[in-house]
Amino acid sequence: MITIFLALALAETFTGVVTDTMCGAKHTMMKDQPDDKCIRMCVKGSSDYALFDGQNVFKLSDQTKPAKFAAQKVKVTGTLDPKTKTIKIASIEPEP
Repeated sequence: MITIFLALALAETFTGVVTDTMCGAKHTMMKDQPDDKCIRMCVKGSSDYALFDGQNVFKLSDQTKPAKFAAQKVKVTGTLDPKTKTIKIASIEPEP
């Protein structure tokens, strides 16, 4: 019970665009395709879903939830591991 409380207390909110760890902010691998398609193709390869906040690219721990938000602005609630630059997702939702 205490562990759950501490995890919730340490949760932060991050806002940015769902991307992938290979392309980050710029999707140049597939120049004639929309960003969401490039992201999905990169993730099918060796890349992971990530969040780009305008300055940093953070890997997302859950690789299923972000799939439907590829190239969209979202709000992620979770905890950041600064050593691995990974956000452990508690929730993810579209940001208007």
